[in-house]
Amino acid sequence: MEYCRIAPDVKLGENVKIFAFVNLYGCTIGDNTKIGTFVEIQKGAVIGKNCKISSHTFICEGVTIEDGVFIGHGVTFINDLYPRAITGEGSLQTEQDWKVIPTLVKKRASIGSGATILAGVTIGEEAIVGAGSVVTRDVPPRTVVAGNPARVLRTLDEKV
Repeated sequence: MEYCRIAPDVKLGENVKIFAFVNLYGCTIGDNTKIGTFVEIQKGAVIGKNCKISSHTFICEGVTIEDGVFIGHGVTFINDLYPRAITGEGSLQTEQDWKVIPTLVKKRASIGSGATILAGVTIGEEAIVGAGSVVTRDVPPRTVVAGNPARVLRTLDEKV
């Protein structure tokens, strides 16, 4: 794992494959998961078993990704709806100055390349998020969403 930074507090499952230039700290990665180049996964994030996290993806604190999830290239998760660099008094914020808003991606969901997932949403089981989408609200299970903001296109049970 040349050119990777994996902090000692990372919990890695068995057969995890990690490519170059990855930054992992304080997170949990399940068995058989693949993590592509230039991925950062922050403390408190949990990645399930048999997931694929594609290159250039950012998974922040507060994100839980269940088993069998596909995350495309350049996907960004957000954990703060009102980010600020400084407090009302003008000093740099610390962890005590804001609250992590959790996000959940359920089993076998797929998130297309370039998507942005806002804090506090749940993406349902087997749901599909189209490339470039901005997910601002929950995505029901087995539903295809796309756009900015992401809108329901159809369910996977409907014939195309």
